[in-house]
Amino acid sequence: MSLARAVVGVSFIATGVLHFVRPKLYEAIMPRYLPAHRELVLASGVAEIAGGAGVLHPSTRRAAGWWLVATLVGVFPANVEMALHPERFRKIPKSLLYARLPLQGAMIASVWKTALR
Repeated sequence: MSLARAVVGVSFIATGVLHFVRPKLYEAIMPRYLPAHRELVLASGVAEIAGGAGVLHPSTRRAAGWWLVATLVGVFPANVEMALHPERFRKIPKSLLYARLPLQGAMIASVWKTALR
């Protein structure tokens, strides 16, 4: 297994676990127009854990890669929410809030390179 693939897989697993350990952190960035914030946070945590674990195994790598791409697209509205409402996230520099937007594309590219190529 490549180091890059291991980093991608373990990073998604760790981030997914954080959804359960610190759900309020993720609920705070949820767009207000979406219902069931807690449930969506936990579901995205499960998606990240499953996708991260799947990337680590050759037999599930490709499906997990597509799963993670879909997950990253699905959580993108939270990044947009942060960029549109920086007043709700005063502890985070605006530049970081805006940097999260293209970072999502970089994350998709890393999944593509390690799991789908």
